[in-house]
This record gives sequence, C-alpha cells and structure tokens, in this order.
Amino acid sequence: MKTIKKGLPFIGVSSFALLASPLVAAEMNMSDMEHSSMHMSNMNHSGMDMTDDMSDMDHSGMSHDDMDMSGMQGGEPPADARSPDYSNGIGYGEHGKPVMMGSLPTWGISVDDLGYQFEEDAVNFELEGWYGDDSHRVRLRTEGSAETKDDKAIDSLSSLSYWKPLGVFWNGEVGAAYNTENDKSALMAGITGTAPYFIETDARAYVYTDGQVQLDLGAEYEWRLDQHWVVIPEAGLTVFSKDDTDNNITKGFNELETEVRLTYEMLSRQMSPYVGFSYETALSDTRDLRRQNNEDVDTSSVTAGVKFWF
Repeated sequence: MKTIKKGLPFIGVSSFALLASPLVAAEMNMSDMEHSSMHMSNMNHSGMDMTDDMSDMDHSGMSHDDMDMSGMQGGEPPADARSPDYSNGIGYGEHGKPVMMGSLPTWGISVDDLGYQFEEDAVNFELEGWYGDDSHRVRLRTEGSAETKDDKAIDSLSSLSYWKPLGVFWNGEVGAAYNTENDKSALMAGITGTAPYFIETDARAYVYTDGQVQLDLGAEYEWRLDQHWVVIPEAGLTVFSKDDTDNNITKGFNELETEVRLTYEMLSRQMSPYVGFSYETALSDTRDLRRQNNEDVDTSSVTAGVKFWF
C-alpha cells in the first residue's frame, strides 16, 4: 500500500503539466519554430464564431486626416509629372508636332456650273474658292453668264465673304459684292445649308449703295440613279425691293430660273460632265417691262457642260 505524505497535495503527472505549461510557453522563443511543415488545410474552422457584434467598438479616436496617403497609388501626382504637350520630354522627330486635321487651314475650289446654252449662245458659270478650316473661312464666289456673240458682254455677281457654321446643317456668310450688270457694289449676307429631304438651299441678300435690296433664293436636289449617274433638278428665284427701269427691274418677284441635268460622275466623283435643259421666265411686272423693251419674257435652251472640284 502506497503511503502519501501528510501536508503535500497529490499532483499527478498530467496535472503538473497543465500547471507548468503557461510558464513554459511564456519563456519559449517562437522565432525558432519551423512553420513550413504546418498545414492549415486540415483545421476545422466550423467552431470559430466570427459573428461578434463590432458595433460596441469605439472608432472615435481614429482620424484619417493625420494619415499620409501621398505615397499610395491614386494620390495627387507631382506638378511636373507630365509635360503640357504630353510628350514627356521626347521629341517629335523630323515630322514635327502632330496636329488635328480639322484645325489645319486648307483651301478648295469648286465649279458648280460651267456650261454652254445652245439657244442663247452663251456660257453660264458658277464657281467659288475658299481658304480656312472647318470653323472659319474666307470665300470668293462668282456666278453669271458670258455671251459668245455680238458684244460678248459678261454679266456676273461676285462676292468676297467670311464663312462660319451656324449649326449642324447650316452655314452663314457675310461680306461685300459687286454686280457688273448694274455696275454697283453691295453688302452681302446669306445662309446656306441642307434643308429636310437633303435639299441644298441657299439664300443671299444684297444691299446696294443706292438702297436697292436683292434677294436670291436657290434650291437643288441630287437624285442618284446609281454610283455614277445623277439627275440634278434646281431652281432659282430673284426678288427686288424697288423698281429700277434702267436695268429692267421691278419691285417684287422678277425672274425664275430652272434647270434639270443628267450628270455622270467620274475621276472619284471630282468631275461630272452633264447635259440638261434650262427654262427662264420673267415674273409679275417684269414681263410687261421686257415686252416694252422688245425682250424675251420666256427662254429655254439645251445645255451641256461640266462641274468639278479640287
């Protein structure tokens, strides 16, 4: 029979280990432990309760104002992080700095009509040239007719104007003009553009030095038959503000000009020869004035010519 000494509690091996383990663990150096052989995949986390309420934690002492975020990605970049022209100090080479095509000034010439009227024995012309960009241009425009017989007179209305877009489909222009038929200069203002149903429309007003006001209205439509053949009907109307018998002008509507052309587009549509038929008629009191001067009030003619641009 085993005797137990009085005054000493009985401590088994297991109980001694439980009491001694906290003391031993405190003195253990964890840096010497090898964790490479520890595998966490077999641990059972189902018994761990992570749903404790965090609302009782006091966050009032936490302030983001004192935190330095400048070193983190997404912070404010230095003032010299990128050069103003985005070149980052790299040269553009022999071609120079690139620019947008719409900002480059350029030029163009278009001849909308250069045709011969067989009945009238005259050459009609309508052409314009411009220089500028998509926002501002200077335009030189002239239209009229030149006789090929008798005194070979040339009647033309020419203008030099400043052109600017007014919207998506409309453009405005203002400038000075000169009319060789009445030998007078004028101030000019006009609106050109595309009306509904793709009707090319232009309206120009001319205020002459003697107070006469002339209004020219025009409309044109392109009826495309295929990739090359196009039928183009057009009409023009002239209105004056007061009588001028010396130049066969009466107040109101004076003349209506119409023409229909059959064109064939070639050379990337830059050149279009055509044949057509034109008709002109005097209106209202102008008819009586022309009869008094033994002039025709209605004329018609077969036409042939070319239109081109470059």
